[in-house]
Amino acid sequence: MNKDTILEVKNVSKRFTSKGVTVKAVTDVSFNVGKGETIGIVGESGCGKTTLGRCIVRAHEASEGEVWYRTESGEELDFLKVDKKKMKEIRKEIQMIFQDPYSSLDPRMTVLDIIKEPLQANYPKMPKAEMDALAKQMAEKVGLNPAYLMRYPHAFSGGQRQRIGIARALVVKPQLIVCDEAVSALDVSIQAQVINLLRDLQKEMNLTYLFISHDLSVVEHISDKVGVMYLGRLVEFAPTEDMFKKPMHPYTEALLSAVPVADPTIKRERIPLMGEIPNPANPPSGCYFHERCRYCTQKCVDEAPELKTMPDGRLCACHRAEELSLGGFDYEVQGTEA
Repeated sequence: MNKDTILEVKNVSKRFTSKGVTVKAVTDVSFNVGKGETIGIVGESGCGKTTLGRCIVRAHEASEGEVWYRTESGEELDFLKVDKKKMKEIRKEIQMIFQDPYSSLDPRMTVLDIIKEPLQANYPKMPKAEMDALAKQMAEKVGLNPAYLMRYPHAFSGGQRQRIGIARALVVKPQLIVCDEAVSALDVSIQAQVINLLRDLQKEMNLTYLFISHDLSVVEHISDKVGVMYLGRLVEFAPTEDMFKKPMHPYTEALLSAVPVADPTIKRERIPLMGEIPNPANPPSGCYFHERCRYCTQKCVDEAPELKTMPDGRLCACHRAEELSLGGFDYEVQGTEA
């Protein structure tokens, strides 16, 4: 691992089998996460981004692959192969913020008990008074009124519940946080508050985020680099500015063309995708995207493209990526008179 890398995902795959049918939810995904970075993972519903996040934190056991992690002490280890004892030691360093801020909170517990639960699990000998103090301190840090900590989750709004989830994740002072659609269930104004809170906490606590989302506007705002997934595969991985300025994969191009622009004088070519998302239990031959791609060739039908490093340093899995990056995929915004 590079000295600046905190997480290295290598060829991670996850398969689910039921009644003799195998679904490839995640297939051969690889990327690196630098210390203090925010990596966005985007794609349509069902593309495998949430499954990937759960495999990384071992909420699901990956079928194949490695996840190398640099602990706070500097030790490098394959997170997927450590035993339960070692797992318990480093669990506090990797936390997760879940998509639904209500269902992820126990309705029978007060907010104070919810926030300090990770402390009880990881530091069982810590005095109760110290736990309470740390929980209250973290609640204030995320913008919760300490006077409300004896209330139950149903008494709070969606934005406040998500702040509770953030406080619970941060109370053990982790290094890496997997944010699984952390703002998708919130109103737009509350989304902005939570995103700004996450960015402020990242600077203050030197946090690293893996930010899973389907909202490209949010990902553009918060991420340093973005990975695009399609049907369980990573098809493009690049710095955020480069990807949003000039996408290299046809799927990325189509996704970005659908992002609304808050300016009536600006027009953007809308690129509709043909057909439906293929069945992950019976994916198409060759490139999984070829049935919906307007640049498809016979090679795309016959051969699956590898995720290769392009001349500009980004990763892309497309047979025509280099060719089309020179003159194709040009959806750039054009200004017009109102």
